[in-house]
Amino acid sequence: MWAPTGLAHRAPQRLLPDTRRVISRLFVPGQEGFETQESRTGPVLQRILALSDEEVREALRDLVTHFAGRHRDLYDTWRIHADELADRLDSSHALSESRMLLLGATFTNEYAIEGAALCNPSMVAHPNQDGVAPGSLRFVMSVRGIGEGHRSSIGFRTGVVDARGSCTIDVPVAFASTGHFEHTLLDAEVLRAELRRRDCAGEATDYIFATLDQRFTPADLDERLDSLRAHMSTRGHAVGTIDSVREVAKRFYAIVFGASTTLSERVLWPAIDAESVGMEDARFVRFIDDAGEATYYATYTAYSGSVISQQLLQTEDFQTFTSTPMAGRAAANKGLALFPRLINGRFAAMSRSDRETNTVAFADHPAVWTSASPCQQPVETWETVQLGNCGPPIETDAGWLVLTHGVGPMRTYSIGAILLDLDDPTRVIGRLRRPLLAPADDERHGYVPNVVYSCGALVHAGTLVMPYGICDSAIGVATVPLQDLLDEMFSDGRVD
Repeated sequence: MWAPTGLAHRAPQRLLPDTRRVISRLFVPGQEGFETQESRTGPVLQRILALSDEEVREALRDLVTHFAGRHRDLYDTWRIHADELADRLDSSHALSESRMLLLGATFTNEYAIEGAALCNPSMVAHPNQDGVAPGSLRFVMSVRGIGEGHRSSIGFRTGVVDARGSCTIDVPVAFASTGHFEHTLLDAEVLRAELRRRDCAGEATDYIFATLDQRFTPADLDERLDSLRAHMSTRGHAVGTIDSVREVAKRFYAIVFGASTTLSERVLWPAIDAESVGMEDARFVRFIDDAGEATYYATYTAYSGSVISQQLLQTEDFQTFTSTPMAGRAAANKGLALFPRLINGRFAAMSRSDRETNTVAFADHPAVWTSASPCQQPVETWETVQLGNCGPPIETDAGWLVLTHGVGPMRTYSIGAILLDLDDPTRVIGRLRRPLLAPADDERHGYVPNVVYSCGALVHAGTLVMPYGICDSAIGVATVPLQDLLDEMFSDGRVD
């Protein structure tokens, strides 16, 4: 293995997947994803209706005993799932509350969000620092949970970095909740950019947006699409354009969590077709605008099972999240990571649109990235397969600190670092020749062997605090004295 710098100190605390953390989902017998026949809903429903009242009460008592302590608002979940069967029930014969609850429970299953793996964390300062000890910082850590079928979701942990740079991660609550889906406004600039990428920027597209505002509702869009259908005989490719617009429009949505839920309870679960198999590798950044106001953004990879795309999360409080499709060639692949402020009046991001080098992109809209400029090419042995970022750049007095990932022989992932000029981040002014962190002997075995990987770190008390995934099986935290790291970067790879 490639000898790392020796600057990183691994904290003893590790986060392991917790198979007890489960969410409840609608379960339809016969539609588990691998059967081709119709669902078995009808026969199952008839069996529930055939039970005696005492059998129903006994079954419900048993269910409550075994499952009530594993979920928040379990009765509400069962009622919602029972309502899915309303069209199959005789409306003239009302069912008892107990039978309706049992019916809902029969069409519910648990999903262990961390059943297979826990990995790829990112870390940002918490929006609420009330009650934190002087010199300490409360943080939010996003995590990628992987469960049955390799389906990924985004979860959260909290903790504190103290005045000495030591990190402690809080124990999460027992419950896991997925929040409520809501429609949100659509953005004309994002839709147009994605349609241009798909070569759908023609007459039909111009017609659709001619009377729409910059932001508009799904109902507004439906009205324009219906109008286009009625007047499309002279507009070529209108049908394909309509299909593309609808597909992209479905990728705008919001998730809202109840105020009574704690942050570590909240789980962002796939909500649209584009991310049905996974929400992967969220890179959170605390973005400060020119007025000094903070907004949290996160880019993440949406995976449908056959197509990858990137989405942009936005939140101010980690209670309400909006998700927006990201458009443009620079956002066409995995791993876009936003800088934490505007640079020369524009948004900036690290991009890996060519899948193997680090580039820098600039944009006037945080979700539209049309092009990128070269920044870093693979040079060292441990990065010969590909390069990418390990999260958003971190601003220091010396420059933008960018943690990188390099993939080398035996598909080994290591974490490196480069330093970019504050005013021109396409210019590398320092770098590490050796990995900052490489898999240790006890970090080479897991779901994906020989991988250490991070989606974002922070600096506090003169210390780089870097959470990192270990073989997609656990999460560790490494700390590095910032000045020592900068000194090593300049001695290793100063660029004048």
